[in-house]
Amino acid sequence: MARSLKGIALIVTFGTLLSKFGGLVRQLVIAAAFGVGAAYDAYNYAYVLPGFLLILLGGINGPFHSAMVSVLSRRPRAEGAHVLAALNTSVSALLIGVTLLFVLAADPLITLVGPGLNADLHRIAVVQLQVMAPMALLAGLIGLGFGSLNAADEFWIPAVSPLMSSLALIVGVLGLWWQLGDSIAVPGNALLGGVVLAAATSAGALLQWLIQLPALIRQKLARFQLVWDWNHPGVREVWRVMGPATLSSGMLQINVFTDLFFASGIIGAAAGLGYANLLVQTPLGLISNALLVPLLPTFSRLVAPEQRDELVARIRQGLMLSTAAMVPLGALFVALGGPIVALVYERGAFDADAAHLVTGLLMAYGLGMPAYLARDVLVRVFYAMGDGTTPFRLSVAGIGLNVVFDWLLVGGPTPWGNQLPFSFGAPGLVLATVVINVITCAALLLQLKKRLISLPLSQWSGDGLRLCLAGLAGACLAWGLSVVIGWTDDLIGLSLQVGLSGCLGLGLFAWCGTALGVPEVRDLVRTVRQKIRTR
Repeated sequence: MARSLKGIALIVTFGTLLSKFGGLVRQLVIAAAFGVGAAYDAYNYAYVLPGFLLILLGGINGPFHSAMVSVLSRRPRAEGAHVLAALNTSVSALLIGVTLLFVLAADPLITLVGPGLNADLHRIAVVQLQVMAPMALLAGLIGLGFGSLNAADEFWIPAVSPLMSSLALIVGVLGLWWQLGDSIAVPGNALLGGVVLAAATSAGALLQWLIQLPALIRQKLARFQLVWDWNHPGVREVWRVMGPATLSSGMLQINVFTDLFFASGIIGAAAGLGYANLLVQTPLGLISNALLVPLLPTFSRLVAPEQRDELVARIRQGLMLSTAAMVPLGALFVALGGPIVALVYERGAFDADAAHLVTGLLMAYGLGMPAYLARDVLVRVFYAMGDGTTPFRLSVAGIGLNVVFDWLLVGGPTPWGNQLPFSFGAPGLVLATVVINVITCAALLLQLKKRLISLPLSQWSGDGLRLCLAGLAGACLAWGLSVVIGWTDDLIGLSLQVGLSGCLGLGLFAWCGTALGVPEVRDLVRTVRQKIRTR
């Protein structure tokens, strides 16, 4: 089993690495072409709904993907094609209606998402939403197909699939840049630039669906026919997991709508969130996929009572590895946020003011990285146990809390007319999400403790605290080196500032984690040393 998990993780890691690299290049191209101008700012509002469905339904580790993996992993392979065809039929019928809704009601939907947008941004966002409407249908097909492939031990295509979306956007933006040159960021070209962004995004989603078809055919899972079968046991079981899981994940995405509602009154905030989120999602998505993709089917196969000890061990493995990976990375984002943003983005239309905005957002994201991934690990445990209701209930509770924390931390007006004294502006949007994720993790662990009596929460909490202390030490060293040494502001100087300070900070984290007796850090350091000696 360990060798199998390592092999799967290696495939997923490499494929995700390619996808994340493509995503980073895509964002660099967009940043240099549009900065935080009207075309990209409007795009972030137009993308909310179709992008929400693409991530929710079509994303790796999304509810469609997770439900298909958890159910088909326990069923005979021969049933897979029928279950997939039946779900494709019913889901497509629902999502065609959603696609039409996006086209016909684009104007009020953009008003709902961004009530504070000015007239020009609103007009551009409406057109972009209509162009991206077909992504609603494609999202469901992508998620169901990728879940079926993972259940059939096909991991490469789902992991590398997002690269297609990035390539489509890169080609689209570079093509427009070739036509318009530096005038691409001129306000008069904002509508054209916005349409190109939207069309390239839709083309990328189409490529994500097309790339999976050869693998589905090879695995004998593809049936190009309508199958209306609601009574098949496998179909009912997928819906039983997928329904609450979709609602649960959808509730989490409502928090994104809430954030954009508050961000619509802050110039450039939506674009800044997009840039900062990309920097966070690059390592987060890589580590998330490497952990969750192989662990989900493993959780699903260990739910029997006689395998309870092994399940607890795997939950510990997932939580500790995710925390050991996210704590030092998040700490470096806090310590080196400014140099990282300047190194990656500050060129072309992306000026110093945009860099200052994105730096604050990136630092806030860094604080929440451990809780974000830990929550995903715990949610997958409940999915594997056939329970999508518990995460759903917690997500619903989180919506109301998110509104409150957004208002408190962003700086909403008070009844007496002045601003709250502890508001953070745009970074408060991210900090509100961090607080919600921490609360959700605690609630999920307590619920899991009721079901798995042998869950050693006190021991896990102690190891988590040790990891946080090690991360703090690494962040302090990285920040000190970044400030004390007189680095130059050019590409070489910024690369050395981020690279050397970051590496020494990570090294101190590894030493502290080992010295403090965290088993996962000790094992990870030993593995790295062995590989270095072997080479």
